[in-house]
Amino acid sequence: MHSALALVGDDLKNVEAQFKKDLESDVYLIRKVGEYVLASGGKRIRPALLLLSAKLCGYTGDRHVPLASVIEFIHTATLLHDDVVDSATLRRGSASANEVWGNEASVLVGDFLFSKSFSLMVQAGDLRVLKVISDATTIIAEGEVLQLLCTSDLDMTLERYIEVVKSKTAVLLSAACEAGAILGKATPEQELALRDYGMDLGIAFQLMDDTLDYTASEEQFGKEIGHDLEEGKITLPLIHTLRKCTDEERDTIAAVVEKEVMEPGDFEAVFTLVHRYGGIQYTTEVAGEYIARCKEHLQAFSPSTEKQALLDLADYVVSRNR
Repeated sequence: MHSALALVGDDLKNVEAQFKKDLESDVYLIRKVGEYVLASGGKRIRPALLLLSAKLCGYTGDRHVPLASVIEFIHTATLLHDDVVDSATLRRGSASANEVWGNEASVLVGDFLFSKSFSLMVQAGDLRVLKVISDATTIIAEGEVLQLLCTSDLDMTLERYIEVVKSKTAVLLSAACEAGAILGKATPEQELALRDYGMDLGIAFQLMDDTLDYTASEEQFGKEIGHDLEEGKITLPLIHTLRKCTDEERDTIAAVVEKEVMEPGDFEAVFTLVHRYGGIQYTTEVAGEYIARCKEHLQAFSPSTEKQALLDLADYVVSRNR
């Protein structure tokens, strides 16, 4: 991944500077919370995708950096809201913003970031880019509500779960790639190829995230292990396990999922079943299928260092441990 990001290294540094500039506000708490979350790290995959896509399509202007910043602003806003909804206490290995400043501040600063994002998009002056990114934010909100409706649903299907993943996670990666293509004045075929590349990459990214909730160490993952389970989120490793396990084992899983707070041994009991029935391996295989598809989309482009960087990013998604 590092070699892929090195291609847009200078632009990413400028994106970081743009973050700080765009966080300017007379309200001290907005700057404080915003800087805290943005400074906590993150892989910056979403802005990098916009920058690489624009570069792949031959863009040489100066609007890509502000728009890449907008993409990360939107992502950060969703994280602030997610952590409140999920009652999370860790984010990227540090105390989450809601743990430090409380739920009210996190929600309101998230609102500020969303609002500021739209203001910045209007300044960028491209209606097609504005439509792509604004449509994505609407779908993200729908995905959050859809995930809430699916909480503790032991009958969740693979198809239904992929619908949630597309809406909640993958659509922003797709929008980042499509926005870069629009900036670079790509052909309609290439725009579609990059949009689809981002969507399939985003799905695979979330599926691997699902496995990390069961396999990573808390230090690696930067979030509480087993938190998805405690929140009643039925992710793909568990969906597969529920399809394979006995009725008695299903009752064991149901008892854990329905608890407000997990007790000692609960996560281990579900963890054992997930591994017994190959839930991690299955999810990794499905993620690999999406990665193969997303690479195929790039056949619309001639060989280049930018294309190779996007292929390398795809490989990173299925090999990451955090």
